[in-house]
Amino acid sequence: MIDETEFNKRNNLMTLRRYLQLTQREFIQQYFVDTDGKNEISLSTLSNLETKGGARLDDVLERISGQLNFDVSAFQMSTDKFMNNLVILVPRDINNKNSQEDTITNKNTNVNVLLNRLTNYFADEVFSGRLNPGDKIESDRNLAELFEVGRSAIREALKVLDVLGLIEIRPGQGSFLCNDGSNFFMIPLSWSLFLNTDQIESMLDVRYALEVMAARMAASHVQNKNLDELNDIFFKMYAAYHDQDYNMFLELDMEFHLAISKCSENDVIHQLIRTIINFMKNVSSSGMANMEQLQNIYDEHQKIYGFIIAHDVEGAENAMREHLQASRKRYNFQ
Repeated sequence: MIDETEFNKRNNLMTLRRYLQLTQREFIQQYFVDTDGKNEISLSTLSNLETKGGARLDDVLERISGQLNFDVSAFQMSTDKFMNNLVILVPRDINNKNSQEDTITNKNTNVNVLLNRLTNYFADEVFSGRLNPGDKIESDRNLAELFEVGRSAIREALKVLDVLGLIEIRPGQGSFLCNDGSNFFMIPLSWSLFLNTDQIESMLDVRYALEVMAARMAASHVQNKNLDELNDIFFKMYAAYHDQDYNMFLELDMEFHLAISKCSENDVIHQLIRTIINFMKNVSSSGMANMEQLQNIYDEHQKIYGFIIAHDVEGAENAMREHLQASRKRYNFQ
């Protein structure tokens, strides 16, 4: 059985390195060199820690968090949450490198356009079957000729795609597609939403459409393998509300919506809703200022939950629609 904390730690170690725009070799040279200039860990050790974990993982995380001046417990966060907090955890000017935000938002228009073109090109190649996850991609020379741009622009764009986790640049070997094809859609969306907070209204519209559909689909599945998780979260919300643990109640609010998206049994809907919820948590406060609003949220959730477990498709859809319309008024964007 996979240890979730261990899984998060090793994933977040790789996420941090990519965020810093460092290869494994550069990462070691930057943070794991002794006073005599000798590497304290090997490339193979770092690679194993990022992919498999190991006995030295905690020591490595302690070392890097100490040098970057944030609490080592941050590595235990889910990877989505860790990504969303990196700009806060790591100063933008660390090591005189641009942060992920600077990389994506402050490049000139031509590079931004090239990033979109490259991402779409690789996605099309995967869809057509000409490329598979893990395959080696064309050289920067060939891509420069294909897109009629300079090789330096291609290399710059590929470096950003490596940071995002869409490709992996292996010094001396070339560049390879990520092994998870879904990354072509989920990771760019996560970063795009996180870094472009002027899209709030549009995201609310998308969330509305997706969550109404998710509630409808959740209610339509008579045998739903995820319904137990929804039951568990709802009754935890019930207990938190009646125990007046309102911070826990509001945390479970988000979990409730994610559980419904899982009950839709559509992984794309679930992943998109999870990304949008993370975005909303990052750019807004809850706006829940009084007991009346908390009571309304509880009542609205109870109504949605009741229709879903009763497999009332129309009722679940309408209840979610009413809840999201009310929720929109409760948001206090900053």
